Amino acid sequence: MKVDLKKQIPSYTARRGTFSIVEVPSLQYLMVDGQGDPNTSQAYADAVGSLYPFAYTLKFFSKRELDRDYVVPPLEALWWAEDMAAFTTARDKSRWSWTVMIVVPDWLATEQVEAARDTVRRKGGAHALDHVRFEALDEGLSVQTLHVGSYDDEAPVLAAMHTEFIPNQGLRMTGRHHEIYLNDPRRVPAERLRTILRQPVERDSA
Repeated sequence: MKVDLKKQIPSYTARRGTFSIVEVPSLQYLMVDGQGDPNTSQAYADAVGSLYPFAYTLKFFSKRELDRDYVVPPLEALWWAEDMAAFTTARDKSRWSWTVMIVVPDWLATEQVEAARDTVRRKGGAHALDHVRFEALDEGLSVQTLHVGSYDDEAPVLAAMHTEFIPNQGLRMTGRHHEIYLNDPRRVPAERLRTILRQPVERDSA
């Protein structure tokens, strides 16, 4: 049976128009860091272009060697800037920093990941391969919602999350803004894109 992790992990489900408080489990990822406008940055293109062959090589290894097949999870990204207004008002993408990433199932470990890296390296073409790291992320308590539409239309939703819902719930932001891309923007019109918007938080003790 092919495992679909986004159907097994509750935090990969969100509702449009609703902010939910969820507990996100610790997950392991392939990750690449960078900075700049994702629409024009060669570093961003190289990062995404390295993650996918890496992730699919791991999938085929797992199916062939471990008899455990799975759906490659969706692309995700962490986003941040010195001033978070770069996301909610100015939308100055040149000031954005990012980590693009794809979940790796918990039955795969460092040994398999490095073997997959060697396979991808032999095939060539993954220009950011040496910058891909294998690391766990434990976000824990988080607020999230489903955004439907263009990425450029996220600002009002994020502003409501950051300045209204989170403080009104006695929470404060702790980690980095997290997006999970449930569609491929090359195949789906912008107005139909589905993106989970997540913000790690903690209880405000003040």
